[in-house]
This record gives sequence, C-alpha cells and structure tokens, in this order.
Amino acid sequence: NSSIDVDQRLIEEDILVTQAHVSALEKLKVISKNETKKIYQGLNGILNDYQKGKIKFSKKNEDIHMNVEYFLHQRIGDIALKIHTGRSRNDQVATDIRLYVRNEIINVHENIVVLQKTLIKLAEKYSKSIIPGFTHLQVAQPVTFGFIMMAWFFMLERDKSRFIDSYKRVNISPLGAGALSGSSHKLDREYVAKLLDFDGITSNSLDSVSDRDFIIEFISNSSLLMSHLSRFSEEIIIWASTMYNFVDLDDKVCTGSSIMPQKKNPDVLELIRGKTGTVYGQLMNILTIMKAQPFAYNRDNQEDKPALFNCVDTVMISVQAMNICLENLKLNEKVAKFSAKKGYSTATDFADYLVKKEIPFRDAHEIVGKVVAHAVSKKQDLDELSIEDFKSVSSVIEEDIFDFLNIEGSVRSKKTSGGTSYEEVNKQIEKAKNIIKEYEKN
Repeated sequence: NSSIDVDQRLIEEDILVTQAHVSALEKLKVISKNETKKIYQGLNGILNDYQKGKIKFSKKNEDIHMNVEYFLHQRIGDIALKIHTGRSRNDQVATDIRLYVRNEIINVHENIVVLQKTLIKLAEKYSKSIIPGFTHLQVAQPVTFGFIMMAWFFMLERDKSRFIDSYKRVNISPLGAGALSGSSHKLDREYVAKLLDFDGITSNSLDSVSDRDFIIEFISNSSLLMSHLSRFSEEIIIWASTMYNFVDLDDKVCTGSSIMPQKKNPDVLELIRGKTGTVYGQLMNILTIMKAQPFAYNRDNQEDKPALFNCVDTVMISVQAMNICLENLKLNEKVAKFSAKKGYSTATDFADYLVKKEIPFRDAHEIVGKVVAHAVSKKQDLDELSIEDFKSVSSVIEEDIFDFLNIEGSVRSKKTSGGTSYEEVNKQIEKAKNIIKEYEKN
C-alpha cells in the first residue's frame, strides 16, 4: 500500500496545497489566524529540511500526504490534526498532480525553446549548404541543410503548442471535491484556486477526483515529442555513418567500441531513439490503468505517478541531450554537396524545364526517363551529358538546360512558400526567430 518511495516527489506541491486549504479553513473560522501561522511555519520548515536532505520518510505513513501530516504533528502538536478537515486524500492528490504537471508543461516548453534556438543557429550557419533530400531513403532532390533544420524547428513548434494547449485543461483546481461528493464545510473553492494560481475550479466533484485525462494528455504529447526526437536521431545517425559521412559528432555524445578501436558510436542519439519506446510504454500504461476504473478514486491510481514521473524524466533528459548533440554537430559540406549530385537528383527540374517548353508533364516524365537511362549507360550525371545527348531524345532542349541541371540551380528554383531556395529558407529562419521573440516577450 505504501507509495512514499514514489510520491515523495510531490512534497512541495503537497505543502502548497495544504497551506491553501488551511487558508480556506481559517476563512471559515475552523482554524484561527495564530494556528494558521504555526501551520504555515511548520510546513515551510518541513520543506526546508527536505531540501537539505534532513527528512526521512516512513512507509508506515504510506504516502506523501500522511508523511507531511506526521512531520507537522511532530513540529507543532495537535494543531496539525486540524489540517485534514473538509478534504480527502482523493482531492489532495488530484490537486498535487495538477500542480506538478502544470510546472512540467512549462519546463518541457522551455527546454524545447532552447533546442529550437540551436536549430536556428544551425540553419543560419548552413543556410546555403546543400545536402541530398531523401524519399524512401533514396536521393530525391537537393535541399539545404538549413531547410532541414527549419523542418525540425516547426515540428517542435507543434509539440510546444500541444503542451501549452493542454495547460488550460490542467490548470483547473479540484481541491474541495472531497472524497467524491464535495464537503459539508462551505469551503470557498474559488478562493483556494486563486491562492494556487489556478484559472478556475472543476465543475463536478465526482469527475474531479476520477479525472486523470491531464496525465494521459501530457504523456501523449510527450510521446509525439519523443517520436520527433527519435526521427531527428535516426537522420543524424545515418548522416554520421561511415557510408554517408555528412556530419561529424562530438566525442562527448559518442562512445568507442570495446573491441574495435576505430569505431565512434552515436550512443546518445541511439539512447534517445530507444527511450522513445519507454515513453510510448508509459502511455499504454496510463491508458490501461484508467480504462476500466469505476468512478471516484481507486488504488489503481497509485500507479499513475510512476508512469508520469518516468515520462517527465525521460523527456527532459532526451530534449537536453538532443540539444547537446546539435550544439556540437558539424556538417561536412563538401561530402554532402557531392552526394546531392548523385542519383540524378535534378531529374524533376529537367521535367519542369520541359513543361515550360509546353510539353505535357507525363510526356516530359517519359523523356527525362530516357535521358536518365542514357546517362546511366554512359556512367555520367545529367549535367555531364552533351547537348547532342539531350537533343537525341527531344529537339526542344536547348543549351539553357544546363542551368537547370546543377544542384545550385535546382535549389534556387524552389521558390514556393516554404521551399528550399535560399530566399525561402531565410524567410523561415526569420519566422522562427519571431516565434522565439514572441515567446520570450510573454
């Protein structure tokens, strides 16, 4: 039955909630001003001792609420026995966890912003550095490295918005709901909610103590965030492999092999990728815990906190580790640019050129296919063919075709909004900077 090994993490939240509840009891004249002062001082002393490592929790007292009440009784005597008037552990724990999740939403948000700033720096540094763009892990079209960094930035922006959107659903106070039906003491729930900086109070006491949707939502949002970090990790792992060699990773985020002295393994990125499964597992964990519970509190919910805390720890360290990886990442620009020329990556630009010569796209697609086949037979890239090679397939092709076949020309031509042209990437960087400025302003 004891959960203190896990929920001691909620001591600060539990003390804040208890102090707010005591203030409500004072307002009802259940507790005097002098008693309130002693309770506040006692609770602050407990928290201070905890932060100094002087507190020893007891499993006999089961959970954080009972331990705090026990320590308070030791400090101030029988006055401490009054603090539980008009409340239940059910609404107490529901309020504690909401405070905790509320704080962690902000912490995750701030850590994502730090990572986004690093992406902006990389995008600016490599805004004109060309790298292959892939589909199906095959070379598709040339893009800039800055373009890819901006793709990652805006993925993270969606993650940020999901967490912040969930904040309004978390930031509602259930305190005063009691065990399930409210309290016969006329507690001013709105007053208590304001003391704890909640935006309002829950509407139904039964729902208040039964609800763990906000935990599910936090872990769900975290799962999406981890999915994105895992995808970033996979890209970098591929780029850093010997076969690609697009990027160099710092030694601080890599390890050597125990047997092969030449190896430099991207272990931190692999761990982020692996820990994604841990967070997914906690999402299934909390969904399963909640799926068949009858209403009001059930002891199953003792297991919601390990799932939540594990998720928080994993997400925080993963975002921070990804930031360290990116802060120390170096693009091998010549290697990446050379690779972008492979695989006939400007073939689509060739087809678009033909369309501008009033050839229907499907016909242009066929013509390009023939030219590529011819280039393959000669073991040449498209821009290495002669004008005669092109004209042997289509007479509409002129010397200007070579302006469309080099990778720089291909990148420059992608001028649609959100594209990879230098101008468009710079616009994306400016938009990203403005998003960060707006965040820091607020």
